[in-house]
Amino acid sequence: MDIIADNLGKRYLRDWIFRGLSCRFEEGNTYAILGSNGSGKSTLLKVLSGHLSPTKGVISFLNSGDKVSPENVFRNISYAAPYIELIEELTLEEAIRFHVNMKPLAPDFDTEKIIETLGYPKARHKEIRHFSSGMKQRLKLVLALASNSSVVLLDEPSTNLDIQGIAWYKKLVQDFLTDNRLVIIASNDPHDLELCGSQINIMDYKK
Repeated sequence: MDIIADNLGKRYLRDWIFRGLSCRFEEGNTYAILGSNGSGKSTLLKVLSGHLSPTKGVISFLNSGDKVSPENVFRNISYAAPYIELIEELTLEEAIRFHVNMKPLAPDFDTEKIIETLGYPKARHKEIRHFSSGMKQRLKLVLALASNSSVVLLDEPSTNLDIQGIAWYKKLVQDFLTDNRLVIIASNDPHDLELCGSQINIMDYKK
């Protein structure tokens, strides 16, 4: 799926977070959204995902050239971000099953494959609230990337990951980036930028 932003802008009260942004995010590519902390990277991702409406401009979603209706956009997008919470009372197995009920997994993926990919064979019956921050971040990332969605949005994906976790995450993105998948990463971390072919700096749209 392609995402097309035409003269996009978002304003809160009298302050423009960004405006005048026109870009086509094409399937099969990985993009970086750059900008200082608090500059609006997360807001842009929320607009691109359809979670927020733009104040100005038009955003379109195309699947093989056909326009995707707004009510079906969510079916094509998976999203991982520090502000998206996991249900702490669920065990790892229960959390995966809950996610799958809302967002089917990619072919050849199941609960066992996710646990194997995470490297948490002994944590399947452990409640999420007992996970470390790094373990929670790994789970968010693998659930987003293992979902059967054509667009993956990642906001500050290296948050709470140690050096080993960052290497694991980079391999995960590379393994799941296919010719027909669009990945957009909002980050200033050099490790994240290594994965991206194109960059957009939100600071260029602070008119």
